[in-house]
Amino acid sequence: MSYGLCKYGFCLSISRRQLVKLLQTSFFLCKFLWEVTQCLLLRKMQQSSSHTNTAGDDVEKYRVALQHCPPGHSSRCRSACLYHLALSLGERFGQRGIQSDLDEAIELHRAALELRLPGHSLRASSLGNLALNLKERFKWRGIQSDLDEAIDLRRAALELHPPGHSLRASFLSNLALSLDERFQQRGIQSDLDEAIELHRAALLLCPPGHSVGFIALNSLANDLRDRFRQQGVQSDLDEAIELHRAALDLRPPGHPLRASSLGNLALSLGERFRQRGVQSDLDEAVKLHRAALLLCPPDHSVRSIALSSLANVLGDRFEKRGVQSDLDEAFSIYLQLSHLLNAASRTDLSVAKSWAASLKHDSALLAYKTALKFLDQHLALLSSSSRHFDVIKEAVSFLATDAFSCSVRHGALTTAVELVEQGRAVFWAQLARFSTPLDELFVSGDTGAALAEEFKRLSFCLRNAFNQSTEYQSLQIRQLTVQWGGVVSRIRKLHGFSRFLLPPLFSFLQNVAEEGPVIIVNASRYSCGALIILNAQDPVHVPLDTAQADISELSSEFQFLSEQFNSSDHHHKVVGILRQLWDYVVHPIVQALEESKVLPGSRIWWCPTAEFTLLPLHAAGPYEKKKDNLSNIYISSYTPTLATLVHARQRVSRDASTQCFVAVGQANPNGGKGLRCVAPELDVVAQRLKPVVLSFTLLEGSDTTVHGALEALNHTQWLHLACHGMPDRKQPFESSFAMRDGPLMIKDIIRSNWQDLEPAFLSACHTTVGDEKSPDELIHLAAAMQFSGFRSVIGFVWSVDDEVARQVVSAFYGRLVDSSGKLDCTWAAVALHKAMKSLRKKIPLEQQIVFVHIG
Repeated sequence: MSYGLCKYGFCLSISRRQLVKLLQTSFFLCKFLWEVTQCLLLRKMQQSSSHTNTAGDDVEKYRVALQHCPPGHSSRCRSACLYHLALSLGERFGQRGIQSDLDEAIELHRAALELRLPGHSLRASSLGNLALNLKERFKWRGIQSDLDEAIDLRRAALELHPPGHSLRASFLSNLALSLDERFQQRGIQSDLDEAIELHRAALLLCPPGHSVGFIALNSLANDLRDRFRQQGVQSDLDEAIELHRAALDLRPPGHPLRASSLGNLALSLGERFRQRGVQSDLDEAVKLHRAALLLCPPDHSVRSIALSSLANVLGDRFEKRGVQSDLDEAFSIYLQLSHLLNAASRTDLSVAKSWAASLKHDSALLAYKTALKFLDQHLALLSSSSRHFDVIKEAVSFLATDAFSCSVRHGALTTAVELVEQGRAVFWAQLARFSTPLDELFVSGDTGAALAEEFKRLSFCLRNAFNQSTEYQSLQIRQLTVQWGGVVSRIRKLHGFSRFLLPPLFSFLQNVAEEGPVIIVNASRYSCGALIILNAQDPVHVPLDTAQADISELSSEFQFLSEQFNSSDHHHKVVGILRQLWDYVVHPIVQALEESKVLPGSRIWWCPTAEFTLLPLHAAGPYEKKKDNLSNIYISSYTPTLATLVHARQRVSRDASTQCFVAVGQANPNGGKGLRCVAPELDVVAQRLKPVVLSFTLLEGSDTTVHGALEALNHTQWLHLACHGMPDRKQPFESSFAMRDGPLMIKDIIRSNWQDLEPAFLSACHTTVGDEKSPDELIHLAAAMQFSGFRSVIGFVWSVDDEVARQVVSAFYGRLVDSSGKLDCTWAAVALHKAMKSLRKKIPLEQQIVFVHIG
């Protein structure tokens, strides 16, 4: 270990052991550590141009220093160690892109800032660098709170540099840049206007050639172009172009950032062409974008932007002149996106989605494949925490359903299945990374068993660490992520495990049809259609004569009805919706099933996408005399994804002789309306099942707390839950079951580690209702229970009368026991179907259609 020149003028070069001994015994420990950190910073500045020192070396050296400045030690010493370790981690993140380095840097900067109280000479430095790292994390992960906090920190730092301060220009520019970023994300006009004024103020403070002056010049030009797009003031755009020309002059050939200036000027010229139609503007834009792309090699961080920008202006020129070579070149440029070498960022994903959404072209299918590959890479940077759900929604929006439609147009039906599976329910797919079934790996041999055990251990530790947010957890996550990735790589090298945790291929997904056909019903802005997946046959395509707008309107009407349960004309409107579903969606599918020799009385599984997830496909029918509704022809179940159903069937059932059943009921939840039929319902369950199962546990009244319910579920196979269901459409992870002491939320359920559970009957309203703005993510109570370990789930589409629920429960459990007198989980869908058929004349239609089987 070697440290360079100190301020004392001597060269310090000692072994790590000698240093530790000195640090442990020296009376001048604090002062020495302070000088060592300053010495390292000086050497970093001296060697930055030659890159002879690596960020990784400095990280380890600062860790040693920090270990000897524990909490409670001199604040000057500890804050310096925290600050410089954070800087080194931030630098290493820039070199290697390891997300845990950035997370840890942020936590360390927070800790340093807490020690640099108002009035501290270095407080502005800590404010600025924490803001910088938060903004960088926002760019990679898109968490809005990171950007908001960065702006607040920038404002605080600017206040420490009043007019007349030599560094005020830098802090004006930094705040303006963060406001620019937020404007790009949210379109708040006041953010843009403030950023423009701040950039102008910074520019006035900078002499010619000043680095901050260039940043202000370039950013002011970009902001004026953006304001032109908002308000259409021509002078803003003209000024932007002149400023971009001035900025380009300051970056002559050979300048490392010339590509950015070329691209910005080209973008503004392209904008002016689209407004005024001046051909010379467009030709110059093409020329400038070509020059910018030449300066962005395959591993360049903005290569995807350069590719997209050139392709866009070539597309504009094709529309203007009709020269085919321009269009061909545009898509040949887009093709280069599929060969990007760096890990995909949000920008790369956005560009790939733009490519996929471009004019119809032969590369469209590759565009969707590339976009979904980038989606996987981008989501791998996020934890499986509910706080990242908004990022997931933005990244996923329409991608899978449009990819399905594109694949069908190209006749690639198996690809359609793969892509729609890859791009839906991605939150649950992320969560599944930490609870993947390992049975096959455990029995594959000694090496496989050892790796399976290590994977299981690391997954548990990493999942727990992701639920924490402390300085020490950040370091733990960094270490666990590296270890977890290494184990996954080693597993993939084993025979038969090359696709471990990778998106499933059709050859695997087709196993879903072993027990009956599965129908994917897709709604896309381009087309609506269905694919029937059959065992040992190619998928069957069923085009649907309807548009996504029509399905969206129908689903909105159905959701409105679900909130107007007691309306007098409720029945009439429900029948109208079910008839439309039959005519335009379900009847064509039934005809195709009959042509495929799927016999009446068979089980079928629905896998709806987009707005179809909000509609009762299982209840569709003509509702006319002498005509069969769907429920008279087939027995319907649902599955959120194909892989979910395959994995559920692969779970090994426990010995039937050890069947354990838990019935949980809460009639009087904290702050909620009472339920009069919970106790009678639980009595029915007990009467039906106590003679059948080995163990029957009843949890009700004051015992039905959040903790009590979760604890009971840790020791059972079967569940009946009777209580209020509380959906939250705006914050779906806040959806809950109402317990005696408060809500049992989805975010509580997904933290559980249940194994090999059988069906769960959720006798609670709205358990299949999720976020209507992101229906393909399927964040609702029933899905949470299934993804958390239950093979199948019975849930409610909307509200159910208490007495109706009791009748259905009685009829259901009466039909669930097999000929040997045991509960059979595979009989749940048939038992529900027969129960509803027996009650058809006793309960109204709008109550019959509420009950659905998932799994």
